[in-house]
Amino acid sequence: MLQIEGVNKEFDNGFTALDSINLAVNYGEIISLVGTSGCGKSTLLRIISGLDFPTSGTVFIHNQLITAPHPEIGIIFQEARLMPWLSVQENVKFGLCHLPKSEQAKLTGDVLEKVGLTESSQLLPRELSGGMAQRVAIARALVTKPSLLLLDEPFSALDAFTRMKLQEHLLQIWEYDRPTLILVTHDIEEALVLSDRIIVMRGNPGHIHREFQLDLPRPRKRTDIRFQYWKEQLLAELDLSPTQQSLV
Repeated sequence: MLQIEGVNKEFDNGFTALDSINLAVNYGEIISLVGTSGCGKSTLLRIISGLDFPTSGTVFIHNQLITAPHPEIGIIFQEARLMPWLSVQENVKFGLCHLPKSEQAKLTGDVLEKVGLTESSQLLPRELSGGMAQRVAIARALVTKPSLLLLDEPFSALDAFTRMKLQEHLLQIWEYDRPTLILVTHDIEEALVLSDRIIVMRGNPGHIHREFQLDLPRPRKRTDIRFQYWKEQLLAELDLSPTQQSLV
């Protein structure tokens, strides 16, 4: 459903961020991009989203060339980026203004129920915890029913407990329609909890160093022997010790 072919990115100052990225992503897959800082993970995500453009190479979704933001692609950033003057409900339905009001109400109500915010629909962003605000951002991205959802370190600003709860919640929401997810994360355990496949990026310019197809059944326990095995494999590929697992 997503095809990345020969993508390179060089900025105006001459810095090359990406070198010859080739990647095929299947329907319903959950992919994590991990790698050392500065290897181009977020740059690649922005190119996939249509918010930035490759210097050379192509990105296709459903065989359509991506040259701008696409209705089939949703994106969630590290910060929730909610409009502070709008309620939870109004933030979520903001992108549905082209639809009849009855359809807006139904879609918004359905997605707020999925993320567990029905009773908080009239609250303003300043009245939300960090975890609740990020659930609003997830709802806003999902309400248009994208086939591909991009997540750029969506839980990194949250405390460890909230982050783990939202990882579980994201998987529960994903089960409804099973959109394809591509996640940039600095957290190796987060990648292992969520992903079907993990793409390790390295270098400057960034390139795909290795791919891991995980054979872990869901739900995944962080204490399981196989989970710990995969964690050690990933840390080795990134040349990190266990104490550095969140520094990639």
